Amino acid sequence: MRDATPRGPGSIELAGISKIFPSGAVGIEDVTLSVAPGEFVTFLGPSGSGKTTTLNTIAGFIAPSSGAVVIDGRDVTDLPPNKRNLGMVFQNYALFPHMTVRENVAFGLHKRGLGREQVRERVADALELVRLEALGSRRPRELSGGQQQRVALARALVYQPPILLMDEPLGALDKQLRDQMQVEIARLHRDLGTTFLFVTHDQGEALALSDRIALFRDGRVVQVGTPEDLYARPNSRFAAEFIGESTSFSGRMAGPGALSWGEGVLRGADPNRVPSGERATLVVRPEHMRISSTSADPADNRVAGRVSDLAYLGSHRRVGVRLEDGTRVVLEEPADPSRGVEYGEEVVVGWRAEHGVLVAGGSE
Repeated sequence: MRDATPRGPGSIELAGISKIFPSGAVGIEDVTLSVAPGEFVTFLGPSGSGKTTTLNTIAGFIAPSSGAVVIDGRDVTDLPPNKRNLGMVFQNYALFPHMTVRENVAFGLHKRGLGREQVRERVADALELVRLEALGSRRPRELSGGQQQRVALARALVYQPPILLMDEPLGALDKQLRDQMQVEIARLHRDLGTTFLFVTHDQGEALALSDRIALFRDGRVVQVGTPEDLYARPNSRFAAEFIGESTSFSGRMAGPGALSWGEGVLRGADPNRVPSGERATLVVRPEHMRISSTSADPADNRVAGRVSDLAYLGSHRRVGVRLEDGTRVVLEEPADPSRGVEYGEEVVVGWRAEHGVLVAGGSE
């Protein structure tokens, strides 16, 4: 076993974890990450980016090719899953169809040799946590998808683990149930103080639930930060375009905070300090853009185009504007039927410099 510095119940340290499969495919490469006790950390990224492989390596289902997994200051890299003191919730609920809810939740406790009264108390507490205490005698086929997912959560929480791992747990639910379960998962995390590791490809889930997000791409972690960090201060074009909708302007840096674009210059925040002369992209979120009707509008950047598409979204409309060079700008405006732009209308779109972020790289 490798030396490790103790941190406390629920802490995780990944030290240079890599996994190369027998086929030669690289699952993950040099993943290094610290998770503090009680944190809610989400692994976010497209399919095949390495997020589930990383979770399974933490759980002990996959042995890393190199690196170390340290839980609560103890190196568990070579330990089997049942020796790691973790709870696990999968996308498919894996409930025993012939057992009641109560029996499903109790099953693992009986296997661990707990006494009947202790099992009864633990199961009752777990079902109360997920608000299913009245449904303990039902079988899985008598439950909705959301209720079955709550049973899976209760079955993981009944062990009272300091760390709960969740692999796409809401992927099989419809949008309304996903939204409801997000509220329940956030409540459980708040009430229990347990460390949660959550895998998803859904950026909305990641933004809504997480203390921090680890963004994966091609087996590597490319950015770690709060939801606000990743949304407002992306460190790459990939991060900017994967999380949330945005408009991207590509060009070359003309100086600090200035992007040479077309015949002019666009200005933006430059937290990544992209060197002058390098290819770069200015990324702007739709909520920061406005139809700039007068020269008195306090916009640092303006581009002209024609309205190409409109989408009504309840409280607002999403407006697409096609610029002369083919760039599609996306912005939001209040859904006021007495105001707003129309299809084909020529408009000027403006935004403040501090509302755009410059990142390295861009299309030629």
